[in-house]
Amino acid sequence: MEGDESGFEQTFSFGPLPAKSFSFQEDKNTLTLLMKWSMLGRLSAQTYSFDSNFHPYSCETFALCFFKDPQVIASLRNVEAGVCMPLERPVVSVSTELVPCTKISMELFDPIYSCGILRPSGHVVKCFHDVYPDCDELRQMLQEEDSQHYYVVGRMEREEFLFRLFKHLCLGGELCQYEDTIDPYISTTKKIYKDLISVQKDAKTKKIDVVSTVLKDESGQCFPGTREEEQTFAYLIVDPVKRNVTLLYHIYGVGKMSL
Repeated sequence: MEGDESGFEQTFSFGPLPAKSFSFQEDKNTLTLLMKWSMLGRLSAQTYSFDSNFHPYSCETFALCFFKDPQVIASLRNVEAGVCMPLERPVVSVSTELVPCTKISMELFDPIYSCGILRPSGHVVKCFHDVYPDCDELRQMLQEEDSQHYYVVGRMEREEFLFRLFKHLCLGGELCQYEDTIDPYISTTKKIYKDLISVQKDAKTKKIDVVSTVLKDESGQCFPGTREEEQTFAYLIVDPVKRNVTLLYHIYGVGKMSL
């Protein structure tokens, strides 16, 4: 049987949805910020449909089928060369991280405003660093575990997709021009997160819950193909209700310098 040969009880097939777009990819203010952060043209989101019911327990099967799918491979674009970029070698296995994604508000970031990282005006406090001459308390909190502010956002909250997205935007690309205030990071994180994540209201409790599942290839070898740089990343954001999956990825380097 075909299922026995593949070693999986369930398989998925995918089809690109080129008509699906996101407001953060079209909003001029957001694009201007991404250009300033050296991420313009390197941060991308593409959506695909799939043909079988998705459950979190099948996440590794789902991710493997995704990165092996001929239509997915053909649709991936090399943001540096602007040409189709098939995966360098056939994907035979994938180790998938199930990224927590439960937040429906920005309250996760509240502790940052009252711990010494920011001034009352919202300006980020500058600091001295042995390696980075232009450093600040926000980036220290994001990157260095021995920072006094590292756990103002709790350990579990730091694992949330919302926090990871915020961190990626704050650190930016190769020629990132860092912000003096936190507001552009917060507003852009909120916009992109809202674009990518699906929610629904429980009919009985009236509570709004996230229905999306977020996956990440732990090895980073499937796509973009390396983990040498933390700011090179890819997430699969699955909407099991609509049977859509969005690949959000960024390839570290020098972003476009004009809109």
